Amino acid sequence: MKHSHSATEHNDGYSSLYRQIPSLHDLLLTPRFAALLETEPRTATIAATRIVLSRLKQEIGEGRHTPASLASALACVHATVADQIAQASRYSLRRVINATGVLLHTNLGRAPLSASALAHILETACGYCNLEFDLDSGERSRRDVHAEELLLQVLRPQGKEIIAQSALVVNNCAAATFLALNALAEGGEVIVSRGELVEIGGGFRIPEILAKSGAILREVGTTNRTRLSDYEDAISPATRLILRVHQSNFSMEGFIEKPALNDLVSLGKRCEVPVFDDQGTGLITSLEHHGIRSEPTLLHSVRVGADLIAASGDKLLGGPQCGILTGRADLVERIRKHSLYRAFRVDKLTYAALEATLMEYAMDKSSAIPVQRMLHASAEDIFRRCQWICEQVSSDHLVAEAVPVQSVIGGGTAPTARLQSAAVSLGHPTLPPLTLLLALRRFEPPVIGRIHEGQVLLDLRTVEPEFDTTLVLLLRTIDLSQA
Repeated sequence: MKHSHSATEHNDGYSSLYRQIPSLHDLLLTPRFAALLETEPRTATIAATRIVLSRLKQEIGEGRHTPASLASALACVHATVADQIAQASRYSLRRVINATGVLLHTNLGRAPLSASALAHILETACGYCNLEFDLDSGERSRRDVHAEELLLQVLRPQGKEIIAQSALVVNNCAAATFLALNALAEGGEVIVSRGELVEIGGGFRIPEILAKSGAILREVGTTNRTRLSDYEDAISPATRLILRVHQSNFSMEGFIEKPALNDLVSLGKRCEVPVFDDQGTGLITSLEHHGIRSEPTLLHSVRVGADLIAASGDKLLGGPQCGILTGRADLVERIRKHSLYRAFRVDKLTYAALEATLMEYAMDKSSAIPVQRMLHASAEDIFRRCQWICEQVSSDHLVAEAVPVQSVIGGGTAPTARLQSAAVSLGHPTLPPLTLLLALRRFEPPVIGRIHEGQVLLDLRTVEPEFDTTLVLLLRTIDLSQA
């Protein structure tokens, strides 16, 4: 009987708490909600209020409220509803500050676009445009022309004729590779070194792409050593392409060997087999001044005469996500006429961003491209920026120190390469690093950092200097007690 009496008191306590919750109608009649309705849509306000009231009832049912705590929650219910309205109207896709030190962070959208690319997108998107319309003839045109001429101009070796005669654009480099293989090698053999049968992010595997394209994989060499003679011995009447694949996010060291691209090109010409170079990164200028000699450039692939080249637009090229195919006009034209090309083609906004990015290179203004600026930023300048931020935000509850670190390029590019950089190291005497990271992600805009040796690091190589003041303001207002 005593147990039943306690249960009854418990339920009565819940009932009394439930009775304290006002009705939706009564809340909307209060002065504070009347003021809220003057600035927010009625439908959104009602929906948000229902969510907040339902949440309070759920919390009561879970035993999370006393009469005092519920009264406190109800006293600021209008502010809670206003926050709920703001959250409901917030886009899921949001701008973040990338302080990870990974330049081409795939999860954070890879390469940020230049100011001219953003302006060209806005200009193109806010009205109609000549996407497939020739302004001179008044006739229908093809959308490739908006990027093709500039790309060929950028890739033209100085003082020489254009080697890459034609180009087209699809939605990413994986699509470019698949489309090229399907258009040029379906039913025939494609020769690939075993050391290049890679898997990159998202489960993209070269052997599976070859199989889906209808091409037949002809593996040559071993994992670590493939000679030119291995390719030559594999060539047969069934051979349609020699494929060279960028190794993306892994590298091999030690007892390794592979033929140079120019040797493969010479072999292909001698045997009348096109060489398809999946260059991957879209890198225009060499990274040798950073001590990175293993990353081939798009210009090198063109200069040695690869018959067809594929590259990403949103990696080291610094443009939008897209896949670029360039090379012999007859091969590109076969791909352009393929029935799947329409399924993989890009829209006017991608062309606008790509055209503007290529224009920066053509006008010798590549420093205007964010990825190029980040690559060339000196570690000394980055360290000074870190010191300034630390001076502004260090306090009793937030310890900030400028420390040397190493950045990476990311995006499946030069996986072993490291760039000397600097970071703001954040620490707290009681809060763990993961809690600090969560607090940073709750900022507006969210700040994405990393943890190294127990410290939260904000690597400023991947943060544009214009955001330094923003970081200071955010770090000053961090509410660690609620992180």
